[in-house]
Parts: sequence; structure tokens; C-alpha cells
Amino acid sequence: MITLLSTWTFGVALGFVALGVFVSFKLFSFPDITTDGSFTLGAVVATVLLVAGVDPVLATLAGMAAGAVAGSFTGMLHAILGIEPLLSGILMTTALASINLVVLGRSNVPLSGVKTLFDRAEFALLPSARLLGFDEVTAGEAARLGFMLLAAGGAVLMLYLFFRTRLGTAMRAGGDTPTMARALGRNTGGLTVAGLAIANSLTALSGAVVAQYQGFADVQMGIGMVVWGMASVYLGAALVGQVRLGGALLATLAGSVTFRLLVAAALRAGLDPDWLKFTTAVVVLTALVAPRLLVRRHQASAAR
Repeated sequence: MITLLSTWTFGVALGFVALGVFVSFKLFSFPDITTDGSFTLGAVVATVLLVAGVDPVLATLAGMAAGAVAGSFTGMLHAILGIEPLLSGILMTTALASINLVVLGRSNVPLSGVKTLFDRAEFALLPSARLLGFDEVTAGEAARLGFMLLAAGGAVLMLYLFFRTRLGTAMRAGGDTPTMARALGRNTGGLTVAGLAIANSLTALSGAVVAQYQGFADVQMGIGMVVWGMASVYLGAALVGQVRLGGALLATLAGSVTFRLLVAAALRAGLDPDWLKFTTAVVVLTALVAPRLLVRRHQASAAR
């Protein structure tokens, strides 16, 4: 039971990465490789501040702010200097590799004995978990999962409300049809910078939360996060099909949890960890191809 709960907790924590990739890739059509670096940046900044005695909430918000700055720089490389989106993200991630190491001071910093968000969450939600029938062993993990679900639900709600405002609608329009947005007098470059700042703040939030959950920060922990985010986005889309903004955001979060459950099930079934990245690629490929094959099959059946 505790393994299942922890898998859910970790999947929801990584769901913020998926939400960030959804914003950058789905709403702005921007393949942002900064994800790998900003995930680590959020973890590094939060960890350094936590070790220094800063309040966990403030440390986490600082990690988010650092990710937003990184995303803004990526956007400016593209919007101001005219560098291609993919190369802009690669340049920023390369720079962040050094920045993260310098900020952290060494390759790995533990959080043993440091109060984190999850300590507070466990203190606040443990009585509720016990009332729900969880025993002493699983109640703590259930409380942590409850906290992550509340945080993720709040993030989805805020994104939904923001992207339905006038500014948010303009940002979505600029991502879908930049030519029309420019014709209407919108600064598409500025909208892209703002969008990438939001996307990478979510990714950095995930890094800060994951570091606190697992009890350490590592300069290599962000490797492959852009793949995770893309897999979650497409897996969520494959689960629910074509839906509106609110449903798409919830599907993205569900895709992250589902992907984490699939990975945990594969490892529990005896999958060699050396094949984990290959399995990830297969899952992404399946999520991309399966819906198209189903549509073609349906069209072929209708044509008969």
C-alpha cells in the first residue's frame, strides 16, 4: 500500500513538469529543452535555502522564481536574438548545468534533519489520514499524497483561470497563430517570454518539491525531464482524446501519474533499470502513434 501511495505522490510531483511542458509545447508550440535545467535549478535553489534555514514555503517559491527567470532568458534568446526555439533551450540548459553546480556547491546535498514542506503537510494532514482509515505506517504517506493533490489541483485551477483571462487568451492565440496575433497588434515575442516563464516556473516547482520529497538535491536529477513531460502530455491526451483547456490540464496531470505507475509496475515486474529509458521511449511512441492508428481504423471502417 505504501509503495502505491508513494508512486502516486511522486507522479503528482512530476506532474508539474508535465504542466510546464503542456504550456510551452501545446499552448506555444515551443519545444523547450530548458525543462531539464530548470527542474534541477528549482531543486538546487530550494535545497540551498532550506539548508540555510529559510522557511520551506519561501524556499520553494524562490526555486519557482529561479525557474521563471531561466524560462524568460530562453524566451528572450528566441524573441530578441532570433535564435531557433530548440537551440535557445539547448543553450540555456547548457548554461544552467554550470549554474546549478556552482549554486549547489557540490554534486549532491542531502536534506536530512531539515524541515520541508512535507513535514508540515504530514503534521497538518496526518489526523485526517488516520480518520480515513490509514494505519500508522501508511498515514504519513497518505498525508503527503493529499498535500500534493491539493497543490496540483490548485495549480491546474490557477492555470485554467489565467488562460481564460484576456491576457491568457492572447497568449494562447499568439502560440496558435502568431501571424494573426501580430496582425492584431500583439507582441508575440513578449507573450512567448511570459509563457516560457510560466512553464519553467512550474518545472522548477516540481524540482523543488521532488528534492524535498526524496530528501536531497543532485545536479544530475533533471536529466530526461523533458522526455517525462512530453510522455505525460501525450499519454494524457491518449487517455481522454480531444478536450478543452480544463480537461487537457487535468489529463496532463493524469498522464504523469499513469506514466509513473507504468514505470513502477515495470520495475516491480523485474525490468532491468538499464532498459528504463528505452521503455520510456516506447511509451512515448505508443502514446503518439496509437491515437492516429485508431482514427485511421475508424475512418476506414466508416468508408466501407
